Amino acid sequence: MIKEEEVYHIGRLGRAHGVKGELTMQVDDDVFDRVDADFLILRVDGILVPFYMEEYRFRTDSSALVKFEDIDTLERARELTNCDVFFPRQLADEAEEEYTWSFFVGFDIVEETTGQVVGHIADVDESTANVLFLLDDDRLIPASEELIVSIDQKHHRIIMHLPEGLLSL
Repeated sequence: MIKEEEVYHIGRLGRAHGVKGELTMQVDDDVFDRVDADFLILRVDGILVPFYMEEYRFRTDSSALVKFEDIDTLERARELTNCDVFFPRQLADEAEEEYTWSFFVGFDIVEETTGQVVGHIADVDESTANVLFLLDDDRLIPASEELIVSIDQKHHRIIMHLPEGLLSL
């Protein structure tokens, strides 16, 4: 069984395209194009399920058409409409390219000077030029590269130097 901490969110399936099972996919991270992966993981009825890709092609920088194995009809494709799409962290870790901010959902933030866990990243807000980590207790931390001291991928931790008083806002 695939666990939530083993994957990260990269997009969402949209409507069916054509009658042979293709689906549109809104893409937040094109890691599946940069890393040799045969499958994507979809959340179907609350369960993470791998789906093997027959082919895909990008329409824009943030949109692709994807065809999964055994999804051969419009009706089968419609069953997957609005499913969230995930990618295995282990495969992404093997990539030598930069990560998108969404890769860090699920990581803990650790304050450099105290060594204490500040919180768990529940989401990332990239709607403005100032990217923010949304912690599971609803606090916001700037996702500024200047504040990040190091990233421990193995233990899913980001060590940050947080300005004094930031956590009390």
